[in-house]
Amino acid sequence: MSKQMLDYTKSVLKGVSFDVNLFCKELEKACKVLLPYEIEELVTWLTKFIKEKPELQHCMLLINNK
Repeated sequence: MSKQMLDYTKSVLKGVSFDVNLFCKELEKACKVLLPYEIEELVTWLTKFIKEKPELQHCMLLINNK
């Protein structure tokens, strides 16, 4: 089930990436429910995802502060 949660989180983040504030809120939620190794996978995915969306880069601070 963990893989499903990670995949769901990625799809939600893709869907809300048009709104920086919403993206950050969803990312905060994800950090609360995902397991540490899933957060590592999410960080890897996010790094690639936000290269094309520089306005979202500051959201990575949310994960780095956890």
